[in-house]
Amino acid sequence: MFRGVATFNLDAKGRVAIPAKFRKHLDACCEGRLVVTIDHADHCLQMYPLSEWEQVEQKLSSLPSLNTQVRRLKRMLLGYATECEMDKNGRILLPAKLREFAGLEKDIVMIGQGNKFELWSEDTWNSLMDDCLEEDFGGILPAELESLSI
Repeated sequence: MFRGVATFNLDAKGRVAIPAKFRKHLDACCEGRLVVTIDHADHCLQMYPLSEWEQVEQKLSSLPSLNTQVRRLKRMLLGYATECEMDKNGRILLPAKLREFAGLEKDIVMIGQGNKFELWSEDTWNSLMDDCLEEDFGGILPAELESLSI
């Protein structure tokens, strides 16, 4: 289970050091093997432990390719999916094309999302959070959230 927010820097070679609090779990669950792909809705990256990605990949592959939206989603998520392995220092190299898509240059935010992480440009993340805090939900929640008590 990945939760929390971590900020760090992308080095000159395009590598990110996975925060220590996540490294041990990643070593245990996937031997440091990860898959990074683009997010279909936002300009960020999705980073999955390999075992979690294989489940997502299987679900995507089973969807009907005759559906135009499904085909587009497969092209994006599967087409950009890149297997990465943590080095002995806990770093992974993010491919240039993925860094470009998410606007990752120097300051990066890693957001735990349960079974995966999101990687954001710190500026983009801060702007998104500012917008979320200003948003008025008007007391109306989607049906899926009505039973959630927090």
